[in-house]
Amino acid sequence: MEGVSVRKIKKICVFCGANSGKDVAFVNAAFHLGEVLGKRKIDLVYGGGKLGLMGQVLGIIPSAFTINNLVGETCGKEIKVATMQERLVMMMELSDAFIALPGGFGTLEELFQMISWAQLSIHNKPIGVLNINGFFNGLLSFVDHAVKQEFITPRARKILISATTADELVDKLQAFRFEPDPALSKLKWSPSSSQKEKLDLTLRL
Repeated sequence: MEGVSVRKIKKICVFCGANSGKDVAFVNAAFHLGEVLGKRKIDLVYGGGKLGLMGQVLGIIPSAFTINNLVGETCGKEIKVATMQERLVMMMELSDAFIALPGGFGTLEELFQMISWAQLSIHNKPIGVLNINGFFNGLLSFVDHAVKQEFITPRARKILISATTADELVDKLQAFRFEPDPALSKLKWSPSSSQKEKLDLTLRL
């Protein structure tokens, strides 16, 4: 990456499925991503539990998931939160970048929530998908189609990064340069004054 300024990434939040998926390559790729992050001394933040592709280090988990040991014991440190939204906000605050592995509706919801928040300049952190065996090909094609139909701007399209290997994806995340929308970047998003200093996502016009 000669000549490219590298973003300092200390923690990456990984969104991943609660199921392992049909292809063993998905599980292998998840383990390899963990190895890559370890070698680069990057901490992992994830959604807690140990089902499917969900991994280790710091798990942020809604209390409802811990009832009857629904998703298994979290690997590493665990932070319990009250709601799914609170979990996502904490993931955003504690992470420097985001990676989505193959997953279902929950994974996609988390991915697109982070993308929309970046579009609104709530954060400026890089977001990528690890496109294992073409899993995200259809999704990426749909996003490009939405650009052609002028529902997504070319500027906003740059928010979503993709790569087929963990090393390539982390390199791209480190090289990412945020380009805020001139109009949306003027929106005022203020943190609350609560004891926990949670992010208030109320729009201030």
